[in-house]
Amino acid sequence: MQQLLHRGAAMMQHREEALDASWDDLKLFLACAKYKSFRNAAEELGLTSTTLMRRIDRLEESIGCKLFLRDQSGLTLSDEGTAMIADVAHMERHAFNVFRRASRSSNDTSGTVRVAVTEGPGNFWILPRLIDFQKTYRKITVDLRCAMEQADVARLESDIAIQLEPPTNPDLIVAKLGRLHIYPFVSKEYESLYGLPTTLAELNNHRIIKQSAPQVDDGAYARVLGLKSLEGIVGIKTNSSVGALYAVERGAGIGFLPTVSIALGVPLIAVDLGVSHHADLWLTYHKEFRTSERHKIVIDWLKKIFDPKTYPCFRDEFIHPNALVPMMTAAREGFGLTGYVAATPT
Repeated sequence: MQQLLHRGAAMMQHREEALDASWDDLKLFLACAKYKSFRNAAEELGLTSTTLMRRIDRLEESIGCKLFLRDQSGLTLSDEGTAMIADVAHMERHAFNVFRRASRSSNDTSGTVRVAVTEGPGNFWILPRLIDFQKTYRKITVDLRCAMEQADVARLESDIAIQLEPPTNPDLIVAKLGRLHIYPFVSKEYESLYGLPTTLAELNNHRIIKQSAPQVDDGAYARVLGLKSLEGIVGIKTNSSVGALYAVERGAGIGFLPTVSIALGVPLIAVDLGVSHHADLWLTYHKEFRTSERHKIVIDWLKKIFDPKTYPCFRDEFIHPNALVPMMTAAREGFGLTGYVAATPT
């Protein structure tokens, strides 16, 4: 019994000491658990690896246990770290909710709404329409982040996100916006110089422009084409969807691009190989923003400009790019978008 009393007293003293742990250090603990590497977590946090390791050491000393098992392969949560991470993540969610409520309640019909979206739809679809949105809602600033890295809405990296994978966090509201249909395209210049492949076997005589980036299924190219490897076929590899479109437009090779590209008026030719691919677009935001007027305005606007009923390029069923051109002309001109400005070298 006396041993149990001593153990209970030690645990109470340990808990009291743990109260001195810095919340900033607890957030660093979450980052290290997420990235499983001091170096990767430090890069994301804007710290040096040495500083990050020192602060994790301080946290472990403060709470009296090791949180990570460290070896050459990276970081693995210890049993104590595994037991602790759910509580720390819960603390973080509550902290983020405080900031969300403050942001939502301050001058609700005006202010900034942060929108994160993949690069292609952001630059070529949302941004041109954002100009008209601003003419109507002059007190709302849309902070548009176009990047292939997925923003974590739950952790306040963005208010609203449009992404290629639906999140699983139960605190988030998720709605399907539409579907991107991926199809092979070339420029008219490429066709005149090299012709068009008519079968998959003929691809060996051509070059592919390949995008390799977060949220992009890197194995989709070979899988859709029925090839074991793309070695010797890929001419240019880029992480940028804008760069991939530019390379295809300049005649560098065959690019697998969303059919919305040609619907925008991009001067490209569809290559009919009997293959296509698709990726769904998901809109997500935190449930705290359901009562925020300015966020509701932006969310409703985003749903409108991706509405498959108005813009057939976002329908679930595949529509050949050549058939999309006349279907999209009226919708494009309705937004004052008379055509696509071809990329030119500077």
